[in-house]
Amino acid sequence: MVAGGQDRRNIADNQMNSRKDAMHLAAFAAAGPVSGNHGGWRYPGADTDILSARYYRTLGQRLEAAGFDLMFIADILAVPNRLEGRHDSQLRYGALGALRLDPMVVLSLIAAETTKLGLAATISTSYYEPFHVARAMATLDHLSAGRAAWNIVTSFQQAEAANFGRNEHLSHDDRYDRADEFVEVACKLWDSWEKDALKRDVATPVFADPAKVKPINHHGKWFNVEGPLNVARSPQGRPVFIQAGASPRGRDFAAKVADVVFVVHASLESAQTFYREVKELARSFGRDPDKLKILAGIAPLVGETDSIAKEKDAILTDLAEARAGLSTLAFHLDIDLAAFPQDEPLPDVDDPAIHGHYKEVAELTKRYGMSLTQIGKRYAIKTNRDFIGGYRQVADRMEEWFNKRACDGFMVQPPWFFGALDDFSSLVMPELRQRGLLKEQADGAVTLRDRLGLDPV
Repeated sequence: MVAGGQDRRNIADNQMNSRKDAMHLAAFAAAGPVSGNHGGWRYPGADTDILSARYYRTLGQRLEAAGFDLMFIADILAVPNRLEGRHDSQLRYGALGALRLDPMVVLSLIAAETTKLGLAATISTSYYEPFHVARAMATLDHLSAGRAAWNIVTSFQQAEAANFGRNEHLSHDDRYDRADEFVEVACKLWDSWEKDALKRDVATPVFADPAKVKPINHHGKWFNVEGPLNVARSPQGRPVFIQAGASPRGRDFAAKVADVVFVVHASLESAQTFYREVKELARSFGRDPDKLKILAGIAPLVGETDSIAKEKDAILTDLAEARAGLSTLAFHLDIDLAAFPQDEPLPDVDDPAIHGHYKEVAELTKRYGMSLTQIGKRYAIKTNRDFIGGYRQVADRMEEWFNKRACDGFMVQPPWFFGALDDFSSLVMPELRQRGLLKEQADGAVTLRDRLGLDPV
C-alpha cells in the first residue's frame, strides 16, 4: 500500500526515470563475524559457525537460489590495531577484522556447490605477487566454469605491513603505482595462453601447442616476471575486476580498470555525484561507461511491515557496541580516534589518502552533529539507515536509487546470517522482480561477465 502523497510522487518520479537495463545484486559476506552490522553475530538465532564448511556451502546455495549475481568476500591481512594501538576492541567485540578466513579457499568450496553464482575474492596488490594471483584466479575461473572475480585492493594498514616483513606500508601513490603494474602483469600472464593453445590430443601427441603459449618477459619498476602462466586460458579470459577506491587516485584506478565499483554512500545525492564522476572518468579513458557497473553498498533490514523491521533494528542497535564501530572506523580512516575527545564531533583531517571515505563520515557528522562515541555506535550499525523498513518501502528506495542513476545495482550486506539474508531474498527480491527490475536467471551455465553484461576479453 502507498502511505501518502509523497510516496506517490516518489513512485511517479521513479517511473519517469525508469531504466531499460536490469539492476544487479551482489552479496557482501565476510568470512568472519561482521557483514552489515557489528552486532549481527550476537542476534538471536544468528549462525556463528563461521569456521565450518557447512556454513559456506549453505551461504552459497542460498545466494544462488535467491538469484544474486555474485557473492563478494572482503578480506583484511591483519587483526586491526589502529584504536589505541591494540587489538582488544576488535577481538573482544567481534569487530570487522577479528577473524577472516582466506577467501580463495572459501570460494573454492562454494564453487563446487553452485553453478551460477559469481565468486569474488579480495586480494591485495601490496602483499602478493602477480604470478600468484593470476594463477589462483585462473584456477578458480576454471573450477567455477567462468565465475571468478577479483576485488583489487592496495592495503594501507601498518598492521598488515608488519605481517609481511615490512617496517612501513607503502605510501598512497606507491600503492597505486604498484597496483597499476600488478594488474598489467597479471593480464599479460592471463594472455600468455591463446584461447586454443590447450589441445590434449593424445594421438599426435600434442598436449599444448608451444607456438600459442608465450613468455611475457615483463621488466618494470615493481615486478620482473618471465612467464608464461602455468594455467591455460580460463573461460572468462580474466576474472571480473572489482574495485572500491574512493580517493581521487582510487577513482582513476577504478575508472581505468574496474568492471564493478563498490562504494558506500550516506545519501542519494552523494551517490549520484559519485556515479556521474566515475562514469565520466571511464569515458575519458576511452571506455564505454555502461560497461562499468557501480554498486551501492547497503545493509537492508526488512520485514513484512515497517514495525517488524524497526523491532529488529532496535535489537541489533542494542547489540552493536560503539567501541567496535569506533575501532573499525579508526581502521578505515587510518587514524587513532582514541586520541580525540570521545564526547566531541570528529575533527577536520586533511589527508589525501583517506579523503574519499573520510568525506562520507564527515557528511554524517555534519548531518547529525554526533560525538565520536555516537559516531562509533552509528558506524557499528552502518551509516546509511535509508534501507530499513517494510519490504515494499525498501524496494521503493532501491528503485529510486537505481532509476535516479545513483547506482547500477547494490552490494547487499545482510546485518546477520542467515535470517536477514533470507528476509531480503524472500521479501524484497520477489518485489523487485515483480517490478521488472531484476533479470531472471538464464538456463544453463553462464560466465559472470555474461551475467553482468560485460564485454568478453
